[in-house]
Amino acid sequence: MSQCASKKRVLVIDDSEAIHTDFRRILIPEQRRGQDDLDLLEEALFGPTPSRAPAAVDPEFEVDSAFQGQEGVAKVREALASGRPYTLVFLDYRMPPGWNGAETLRRMRTVAPSLRVVLCSAYSDYSWGELLQEFSDLQLLKELRKPFNGQEVRQLALTLTTAQQVA
Repeated sequence: MSQCASKKRVLVIDDSEAIHTDFRRILIPEQRRGQDDLDLLEEALFGPTPSRAPAAVDPEFEVDSAFQGQEGVAKVREALASGRPYTLVFLDYRMPPGWNGAETLRRMRTVAPSLRVVLCSAYSDYSWGELLQEFSDLQLLKELRKPFNGQEVRQLALTLTTAQQVA
């Protein structure tokens, strides 16, 4: 299996470029962010070199970005159609002027009903109780408050992507 195929695919849907940068910094190790295509080809052909070998308990993430809900749902649909679905989505509650997080989640559930989603925001137009009434599966939906802690983000990503492999 190639290194790229073993990566956990994560989609960040947020209207802030800085949030996308933060998620990349947290989920993609520094040494992997700077690796060029030639290094990736070498690794695919010959396997990871000891200096680049990831820890067995530290999977690599492939992080994609969408800046509005409509774009995010389209990316989820495209990923499914290509046979490379996302493992996890970090979704902002508020993304003016488009769909908010709840509307994006409603539409995403019609495309990928079992996709794990972490709702992120400092403010919400909905209470957690209201969201749980509509989207009741606690295995598929979590909440993360901004400003978030990098360790908490990484831990959520590891836990939720590992849980999906086991399920």
